[in-house]
Amino acid sequence: MRTLQIILITLPIAIGTILSNCNKKTGSAVSVKSAQTKHSKTMTDSLTYLALGDSYTIGESVNQSESYPYQLTNLLTAKSYPVQHPTIIAVTGWTTDDLISAIAGSDITHNKFNFVTLLIGVNDQYQGLSQSDYKIKFAQVLQTAITFAKGGAKSVFVLSIPDWGVTPFADGQESIIGPQIDQFNAINKEISEQAGINYLNITDISKQAATDPTLTAPDGLHPSGKMYSLWVQRLESLVADQLKK
Repeated sequence: MRTLQIILITLPIAIGTILSNCNKKTGSAVSVKSAQTKHSKTMTDSLTYLALGDSYTIGESVNQSESYPYQLTNLLTAKSYPVQHPTIIAVTGWTTDDLISAIAGSDITHNKFNFVTLLIGVNDQYQGLSQSDYKIKFAQVLQTAITFAKGGAKSVFVLSIPDWGVTPFADGQESIIGPQIDQFNAINKEISEQAGINYLNITDISKQAATDPTLTAPDGLHPSGKMYSLWVQRLESLVADQLKK
């Protein structure tokens, strides 16, 4: 059985090979990178950004610059919110539990960031893990995300899980996958709202791939850069509103 693809980028951390992807390849080794975008302000003046998640965070099957964390960074910088290149923690096939373990084993546990994004849970659904377990683990990783944010809960942004049931990879199982994704999203939305977290629904955008093939990457599963740009159009305004406060 094939698992969804994810990769992680970080300051030099090597977390290792994680799970297999949709083509039964092994996951890529993890590293963490953080660098300054080209802007007139200095590194100390620019904003820091931590992106937590899975293949949707790394932008599997598209160029790095097309992933939503990089598109978000570039758009914010263009709008006078200079942001360093994002620190990204995500690897092929990660479940919520995998993400929790990776964060605990990283060297950024005492770092603080101006804002944090979190998108996790598709592999919990794909692997048939229980929703009750996801509820516990999502609450745990969300609290961890809050500790990374300089501004606390108001500086954390949760994205809903995309509906991959409309992709060619799903092979006609949309009627099964879609409702399951909705159930997992109901969980992460409730927990996020209870914690005072900014919650962004991008699942409706992902469903557009059912009739627009340009929204799907060449692998037939993950979002294209075009779809990520639609996410970022919504996300950028939320983040910018918080940064100006």
